[in-house]
Amino acid sequence: MLVHLHVKNLALIEDIEVEFGLGLNILTGETGAGKSILLGSMQLILGSRIAKDMIREGASYALVELLFQVENPRAEEALGKLGIELEEGQVLLTRKILDGRSINKINGETCTVGQMKAVASCLLDIHGQHEHQSLLYQDKQLEILDAYGKDEIYPVKEKVNRAYRTYRDSLKKLKSLDMDEEQRNRECAFLEFEIKEIESANLNPGEDEELEKLYRKLDNGKKILETLQEVRDLTGNDSVQGAGEAVGNAVKELMRVTEYDSQLESMSSALQEIDGLLNDFNRELSSYVDELNFDGETFYETEKRLDLINNLKAKYGQSIEVIHTYCGNQKQKLEDLDRYEENFRRAKAEVEKSRAQLEIVSDKLSVIRKKYSQMLTDKIIEGLKDLNFLDVQFHIDFQRKKEYTDNGFDDIEYEISTNPGESVKPLGRIVSGGELSRIMLAIKAILADRDQIETLIFDEIDTGISGRTAQKVSEKMAVIGKCHQVLCITHLPQIAAMADIHFEIEKHQKGTETITEIHPLEGDDSVRELARLLGGAELTQAVFENAKEMKELARVHKNTRLK
Repeated sequence: MLVHLHVKNLALIEDIEVEFGLGLNILTGETGAGKSILLGSMQLILGSRIAKDMIREGASYALVELLFQVENPRAEEALGKLGIELEEGQVLLTRKILDGRSINKINGETCTVGQMKAVASCLLDIHGQHEHQSLLYQDKQLEILDAYGKDEIYPVKEKVNRAYRTYRDSLKKLKSLDMDEEQRNRECAFLEFEIKEIESANLNPGEDEELEKLYRKLDNGKKILETLQEVRDLTGNDSVQGAGEAVGNAVKELMRVTEYDSQLESMSSALQEIDGLLNDFNRELSSYVDELNFDGETFYETEKRLDLINNLKAKYGQSIEVIHTYCGNQKQKLEDLDRYEENFRRAKAEVEKSRAQLEIVSDKLSVIRKKYSQMLTDKIIEGLKDLNFLDVQFHIDFQRKKEYTDNGFDDIEYEISTNPGESVKPLGRIVSGGELSRIMLAIKAILADRDQIETLIFDEIDTGISGRTAQKVSEKMAVIGKCHQVLCITHLPQIAAMADIHFEIEKHQKGTETITEIHPLEGDDSVRELARLLGGAELTQAVFENAKEMKELARVHKNTRLK
């Protein structure tokens, strides 16, 4: 369950920390006090998008932290599959929001938004103000049915998904082969042209690189020759300014005086070695220069060959290896076209085979869904009667889609009748917003009993209801609170009276700023808040007595009927 919430610098919230408890946690407050902000902070942990104006005015960041105590073995197992290890049975989810980006952590370790959303989805479920509208969509209705029977349905759905992918791929292959004789002839001619163009080039691996080097050398031949000639003049013996002539003269002069001082012998030897190296260099340089000449024909042939290779690269691939691979693929296509009739028959047979397999697993999935649909129908009717639908009929209609999908071929629709004598009709044609909200509440309660989620959050589930219906909803919330932690934002005193823990959210001025705060209400403070919900602007003694009585009746109901 959610044991601790910490929110800092988020919209009107400056810095609040809340300790939630077991059972039904009720949050009330004036309109605009910041209840939606508090809920929005939790939705951030579930991957909600970050608006630029979420960070409190003047703050550099916003922070949301949720600490969960995990006691459900299935929740622990689901977290384990996500690689999350509990620390003393706890999981801490943190999201720090900085100017359009966020830093997300699970138990202190950085993670992605997707990873945090996956973990949070194992721990809590949020029902927002308008989520019940999704019940009008058939895809959502099917999703609910699959979630109800997920232990048996999900493994078969995986088989359907794999069979559908195989079927889709086989259809795609058959479609690619489906062409008339004229098309095949054109395709064959085109393939033959490309293959001939590549093969006639006689490309050799690495040839392009060697030609590039030769081309650069030939293209810069004149510059190379002029430079080497100048180097030969500077280092050779043919010029009085050449280093070779100068070093040779220096050797002769030094040898004349070496016999007078033995210390000069090492320097003389070094100078003779330099003279030898310089002579070797000049011989090698002269040989290179003598052999270097600009061959116009070689340059032309090199340039022409490079143009051919580059043209093929532009058409078929950026390297000779890729071009050869492309040619091999085109040969295979040509070979396939030569065996077109055989390949087409084989592809058609593969489509029929994959379609038959998809039909089998889709039919199996449909049978399982229909089994669970009856069970879910009974549960929903039971839950709706608890929520003051006195004479309700509910039915899940199954139709077959025209085409296969990765989710099978079932097309379902929830149908309902809320009045005696009326036949069932689709939800969207019958129910009001308040009725739709109660139906979703019944479904949430059913699904919560079948999965690992310990914490359910309801935002104004009381929309569009009052009186006896409101009382029934409050009793249902109390029932859910016996086996789950429930956080509920409400305006109705009937629901607030059922609170196991009651929190008030209020805003007030702090200097020039407006801030939102939350604090627990006990005893008379809780009764006073119920009176505000009951009495509106003027809180008379009669209203207080009414609120006190409502609180006492709720206590009696929980202590007798729910035990």
